[in-house]
Amino acid sequence: MQNQTPLFTKLVEHASRNPIQFHIPAHKKGFGMPSEFSDFIGPNALSIDLINIAPLDDLHSPKGIIKEAQELAARAFGADHTFFSVQGTSGAIMTMIMSVVGPGEKILVPRNAHKSIMAAIILSGAHPVFMHPEVDAEIGIMHGISVDTVRVTLDAHPDAKGVLLINPTYFGVSCDLKTIVELCHERGVPVVVDEAHGVLFKFHDDLPLSAMQAGADMAATSVHKLGGSMTQSSVLNVREGFVSPAHVQAVLSMLHTTSTSYLLLASLDVARKNLAVYGQELIEKVLRLARNARKIINEEIPGMFCFGDEILKTSATFAHDPLKLNISVKELGVTGWEVEKILRTDFNIEVEMSDLYNILCIVTFGDTEDTLGSLIHALREISKRFGVQEKKDLPQVRIPSMPLLAVSPRDAFYNKQTEVVPLKEAAGRIMAESVMVYPPGIPIIMPGEVITQDNIEYIDENVKAGLPVQGPDDPNIEFIKVLK
Repeated sequence: MQNQTPLFTKLVEHASRNPIQFHIPAHKKGFGMPSEFSDFIGPNALSIDLINIAPLDDLHSPKGIIKEAQELAARAFGADHTFFSVQGTSGAIMTMIMSVVGPGEKILVPRNAHKSIMAAIILSGAHPVFMHPEVDAEIGIMHGISVDTVRVTLDAHPDAKGVLLINPTYFGVSCDLKTIVELCHERGVPVVVDEAHGVLFKFHDDLPLSAMQAGADMAATSVHKLGGSMTQSSVLNVREGFVSPAHVQAVLSMLHTTSTSYLLLASLDVARKNLAVYGQELIEKVLRLARNARKIINEEIPGMFCFGDEILKTSATFAHDPLKLNISVKELGVTGWEVEKILRTDFNIEVEMSDLYNILCIVTFGDTEDTLGSLIHALREISKRFGVQEKKDLPQVRIPSMPLLAVSPRDAFYNKQTEVVPLKEAAGRIMAESVMVYPPGIPIIMPGEVITQDNIEYIDENVKAGLPVQGPDDPNIEFIKVLK
């Protein structure tokens, strides 16, 4: 069954009939668009850029080929139901949060959560109870949530309607998800999972457990990030029991465009087949590439360090995805952002992200010994260029403090009684907008939180380093909006 691609196959059959189209999109197989674009994209892709006409089913009420494709995906991911998303994982995340909590209801959330989670909290009117993730002061990143932290927070908030977890973090570290799910279920609380970077977990035993394997109730999973589908295509995996699949479908439909992209949907169908049929051997190949690269970085390139399984010490750092190469460069006396720019301009290499201390490189099915060899060569050259710095000259790793939530994010965001003040004078004020570095899109401070001097200094440090700080109305991040 997993060899089949009902959605993609039917789309190709439909395009081969070459029907005369009197429906949107206006380009009609590419003939109605500028040739410089259609010639580059090609006729095959444009021939299946279609809409929900009867032969092609409807994502909002699937009864045909989309339903078949979603059922195959559910079997592949070990879910009871799988819903396709063409609103990215952000749309799937917002759907699952709005499916379990409503206005005024509590949801437990790690503070190092993606901005889409904060958006869902604002839209739903839910009240977030933030949990402290484990902080790695040596590397300068946040990890997962410990079992004890979840237990203590549930004890303090027995009326919580849901718990959100991240599997794995942006940097590839997973918490003890199975134990936390069991703990929450004992108390009748559903667990929803931001699994944006965990699509491969189900398909190889050397990777952490997937959310569905751990017994979670829902997981928003980016197939496009690591699974090979097109950008913006994701799945929402659902387990029956604590949530209603029919309600999830209703919320997903409410948040989704009615002009769903069949290119994205078809890519999900084919990527699922690839993972289910060939995933084990494909992942085995890239694991070898990533492990070899990590070994070379740590043993042969001075001033750089790429963490691995040695980081697994607690229930907050319980498992690790080796395909994430998080490379610390602080011993070279430069920022990750500077190394990213050098890789781009001098070596024609693009990385996933950088911050003040690290660069993050992701190894996928698209990589070869040549691509990893080019990365290793570039890192060697950068190491030689700067050299390992004296310890006294190294940057001090700092992670901002977790602000106090004084007002619900929704109330702060929609509050009309606001004013704009200089960021440098905002300590003690309540934020009415967000500030984050994107990627990874984790807010440094969000609506409703009390701004601290530590937050201000951290924002300023990132701005001065040239990192992509965004969020406020003021693009220069000199002024921010606060409650009066």
